Amino acid sequence: MSFTIVTDTSANLPTPLLREHGIPAIPFTYLYDDEEHTCEDTEAFDGHAYYDMMREGKKVSTSQITPFRYEECFRPLLESGQDILFVGMSSGISGSYSMAEVAAESLKNEFPERKIRLVDTLGASLGEGLIVMRGAELRESGADIDKTADELLDLRHRMAQVFTVDDLMHLKGTGRLFNAAAVVGTVLQLKPLLKGNEEGRIVVCGVARGFKKAVAAMAKKYDEFVEDAGSQVVGIAHADCPEAVSQLIGLLNQKNPPKEIMTVCYEPVTGSHVGPGTLALFFLSRGNVRTKL
Repeated sequence: MSFTIVTDTSANLPTPLLREHGIPAIPFTYLYDDEEHTCEDTEAFDGHAYYDMMREGKKVSTSQITPFRYEECFRPLLESGQDILFVGMSSGISGSYSMAEVAAESLKNEFPERKIRLVDTLGASLGEGLIVMRGAELRESGADIDKTADELLDLRHRMAQVFTVDDLMHLKGTGRLFNAAAVVGTVLQLKPLLKGNEEGRIVVCGVARGFKKAVAAMAKKYDEFVEDAGSQVVGIAHADCPEAVSQLIGLLNQKNPPKEIMTVCYEPVTGSHVGPGTLALFFLSRGNVRTKL
């Protein structure tokens, strides 16, 4: 029995890669200048212009995906005889995942012969996207929907997500930061190290004096926690800070070079919450890394 993997645009995966593996991505929406926008084609997204706009003070707001939008994507697949594995953005930072659950319950009643599995990745950007791609690998190797979903549910706890931001006010202003230590970084002008915790929320896990030292601290965590680097794809997402990307790539390749480094510009919705100048690193570790970083 065949199944389709569906994700959302927060997964931050390159459009050609999604098309190659037949993975639909339900778009998040964002609003500025009283106009609603979506970014369904990452190749056409001008990240430099977008983050410059934010640097100049443009306010961007976002909204969660509604059950209707999920149903709009899922229903044609179910009607065509496909089961669905939805791999979505962390429920710890967005209510969209719960909207997917609402849609799935409704459709299960309508299509009792079909199977719908949901995976809360507890992540965003490539912390979500790399799990999506592992799902595609499993499906293409012959795994069924249940085996694939169960492995991804385990894998999410091993996905290390560590990042630094240029200005904590974006995360604080949108309610995406969940511990009071953030205030210290703002007052003392220290650069925070942040991670996704066991609930998929964003928390401060350290500080560094200056951006370059923050990048070095990210690489140090990679060297400490990465498992079998030479066999995995590591992810880097950035909000228009290419020099920091180059620094981080150089550090990753010094001691434990990965098989491949996938580098993407933060898509606009997640990017609006972390802000310009953000740099994030995603890699697989041993056990439940979310409690250790």
